[in-house]
Amino acid sequence: MDHPYVILPEEQAPHGIEHCEICELSKQRNRVIWGEGNPKAPLMMILDNPGAREDREGNSFLCGTRETLQFGMREAGIDVNDIYVTYLLKRRPMHAYNKPEARAACLPHLQLQLIQKQPLVLFGFGNVVAESLFPDEENASVKELRGSWHEFQGMPISFTYHPLAVRRRPNLLRFFIEDLKALKMKWQEIQHVRT
Repeated sequence: MDHPYVILPEEQAPHGIEHCEICELSKQRNRVIWGEGNPKAPLMMILDNPGAREDREGNSFLCGTRETLQFGMREAGIDVNDIYVTYLLKRRPMHAYNKPEARAACLPHLQLQLIQKQPLVLFGFGNVVAESLFPDEENASVKELRGSWHEFQGMPISFTYHPLAVRRRPNLLRFFIEDLKALKMKWQEIQHVRT
């Protein structure tokens, strides 16, 4: 049997953004990671920031976040060709930084992606994404938001636990898969209405 995990193709950042210097993350020696997967996918998944992409020798590397995400997707029956993965922060932080400032600086990049790509459904992973997208909500946490649908910029969005939290706490795996199954059902429901 083929290995079920794949390194998704990376999408280049738009011209002028590939060298973004709006926040202090630009001074940490890494590059802008715009997103990966199918840029025309109906499902957009939002993580807090890019994980490790290359091993120490510089070879492409499938980090624990992406492996756990793809495991959950496979269990939920979601094909990798139907997703596009992006991030609140477009660079991988290498050391401490001003988190609220960096998130505020990067949010317009995510909003630009939503305008350009117009996915059918959004899906966020972890409390950082929930809090950043719903800063005015008193209880913007995965625990409060998961299991129901909300709206962000006119698009349906729901949330689940961050893949790294699921790796650390295996008791979350069944909820993670349950939430991904709900994502697939929501997508099918929207598709059905539109056809």
